[in-house]
Amino acid sequence: MALQVGIVGLPNVGKSTLFNALTSAKAEAANYPFCTIDPNVGVVTVPDPRMDQITTFVKPQSVVPTTMEFVDIAGIVKGASQGEGLGNQFLGHIKQTDAIVHVVRCFDDPNIIHVAGSVDPLRDIEIINTELMLADYDTAEKKLKRVEKLAKGSADPKIKMELDVTQRIHKALGEGKPARSVSLNDLEAPFALDMHLLTSKPVLYACNVSDVDFAAGGNDWVRSVEKRAKEENNNTIMICSAMEAEIAQLPPEERAEFLSSMNATEPGLNRLIREAYKLLGLYTYFTAGEKEVRAWTIKAGMKAPQAAGVIHTDFEKGFIRAEAYHCEDLFAFKSEAAVKEAGKYKSEGKEYVVRDGDILFFKFNV
Repeated sequence: MALQVGIVGLPNVGKSTLFNALTSAKAEAANYPFCTIDPNVGVVTVPDPRMDQITTFVKPQSVVPTTMEFVDIAGIVKGASQGEGLGNQFLGHIKQTDAIVHVVRCFDDPNIIHVAGSVDPLRDIEIINTELMLADYDTAEKKLKRVEKLAKGSADPKIKMELDVTQRIHKALGEGKPARSVSLNDLEAPFALDMHLLTSKPVLYACNVSDVDFAAGGNDWVRSVEKRAKEENNNTIMICSAMEAEIAQLPPEERAEFLSSMNATEPGLNRLIREAYKLLGLYTYFTAGEKEVRAWTIKAGMKAPQAAGVIHTDFEKGFIRAEAYHCEDLFAFKSEAAVKEAGKYKSEGKEYVVRDGDILFFKFNV
């Protein structure tokens, strides 16, 4: 399931440094605007402690975690929606992603240039959000004109619904509200999805702080972003890009000691990846046997046949049933046989909604 998370923000807020740490890639990170032009794409492993626990009981020959893609998108500046700073090109890159991690600078460093001349996270957020909404407003306005022409004299209920959805989104954007603020039902949602609007994507604010403020649990800038995010019904995470880049370069045996010195139990990147995973509305289920333990990514709410189709389309076409139990039952009873004895091992049909953490074995016939 190739879903992408775009890393966005103003120039020089730490996006490429964060991307490098996430993917151990070599995206250019420099002290001047627009050092990133073409988007860098990296595939990262989704950390999941449950997988390690499963392997202690199943003891497989190999372990295959699930992954997700991060895209490092060049810094956006004021006026981007009108093409400022190669803005149209950069905004186009965001359109291809499924969710946004908005990196916000919450540290002061006279040696690192700020494109606006000073550190002000709320102003920076407003700049980015405004540019995304202006770009979306232009898209919605063009779409509205086309649909209005189609709707004239037409009795097609689908066209009428498309017009209504487009009008509501256009109105919200004109009032300075993101497209995701417009409530849509299952029938209406595809019309909005077809517009590929930037502000329809879920957002996670990543507050980039200094190592000192990270160890101290944040600063006033972080708290102001948290307040803003809560008002928008979005989430935040605090991270120190420079520190994460340093951790990523350490040998594994030295990482634990470094993290302990920073009062941390795991790299902040692990939390960021999991939050991004959650942002996309994703679940993980497992297949587990002596040959392999593997994690699979599905959308929350997916039923068993569709989940089987993630492995192979033949699994979905010929789906018969799913043998299912939850990983927590394995942890509690220590073996699959004990799970069965406890009555926790179930045979599920086509209507079964897969849970996050399920261990599944599919029966199918093609």
